[in-house]
Amino acid sequence: MAEEPLTVWERPERGARGPRPDRSRAQITAAAVELADADGLTAVSMRRVATKLATGPASLYRYVSGRAEILDLMVDAVVGEIDLGARLSGDPVEDLLALAVQSQAIHLRHPWLLDVPSEPLRLGPNGLDYLEHALRALAPASLSDQAKLETIGLLNGLVTQLSRAELHVQRSSTGRQQAQAAYLINAAVAGRHPLLAQALAGQADTLTAPRVQFERLARRVLVGLIG
Repeated sequence: MAEEPLTVWERPERGARGPRPDRSRAQITAAAVELADADGLTAVSMRRVATKLATGPASLYRYVSGRAEILDLMVDAVVGEIDLGARLSGDPVEDLLALAVQSQAIHLRHPWLLDVPSEPLRLGPNGLDYLEHALRALAPASLSDQAKLETIGLLNGLVTQLSRAELHVQRSSTGRQQAQAAYLINAAVAGRHPLLAQALAGQADTLTAPRVQFERLARRVLVGLIG
């Protein structure tokens, strides 16, 4: 009978046979994160990680089955940067918002996260701790267990999209952003779009600053989801 597949979290750090290990999964993960932070996710390959560790690609297979498992390790490592030690306030909206703010900061610090293929079940030890903490924050809410999981999933999706928008703004030229904002405002107040003009009144300073909008938008979404 064929053995059931195991995740990287369920297998030993390395096999019992073979030479004494000179590397570790933690070292592999750190090297991969450094490569991705510097040159993007495409820079992470078995060959480049091995080169950074001054070893051969074949040696990495003692610890991981391939690049996909390195991605698993990387994602879980940066999720571990979220501080889950803060005492919950008892307000699900504010407690989840605090998690969302931390999560966005991690996406901005590690932009390659946005390029990792989306897999809802990609959860390592740190990811499980995050999910447990988020569910604990939602405990006072009158939601079903399924609705709580969906709320967390929707919030994570919002963080991803707003982080992507902010990174795009950061990478765009300031002159281009200002020109686009000026065009939008001038077109709105020209008279053909009165409702848009009303909606944009007083918003000129925030059009090119997604971070200013992040907490406000996240809070509104959470209030709508949690009630």
